[in-house]
Amino acid sequence: MIHYFYGMKLQLWSVGKDHEPYVRPGVEDFTRRISRYFPVEWKILAAPKNAGALPEMELKKREGETILDGLQKEDWLVALDERGKPMTSEGLAELIGLRANESVKNLVFLIGGAYGLDKDVLKRANLRWSLSELTFPHQLVRLVLSEQLYRACTIIRNEKYHHS
Repeated sequence: MIHYFYGMKLQLWSVGKDHEPYVRPGVEDFTRRISRYFPVEWKILAAPKNAGALPEMELKKREGETILDGLQKEDWLVALDERGKPMTSEGLAELIGLRANESVKNLVFLIGGAYGLDKDVLKRANLRWSLSELTFPHQLVRLVLSEQLYRACTIIRNEKYHHS
């Protein structure tokens, strides 16, 4: 039986293709682990039709419209952005704990498309978070995000994983 901390749900959104075979087992494993603490769900947002033929700004705009259409007004949005605020694992745990204590219903973590996120999505975000100053493939970001969210859950619960 699963006993969640709070009523908050973690939603992990990513623009692009489904999980690639080289990251799927890891993403699924960490997602399953997170589900011991919070309801969690991946939402893969397909790129717009003819994405390869669109100019960068138009592609970001269309992806942004899809993202904004899918968000609820009360969703708390964390946009992963290279120019965002860096955060430690403990800081991420604190962020999640605070949002849960505020009775946030959906905490959405968003990974943008190949060119990043549209300015309107970044304006809508409650927080812009930079995982690293390095550039990672979007598929790898999914794995790192899911692992860090699991790590944050274990920090909140004061479990061994973080320093094991």
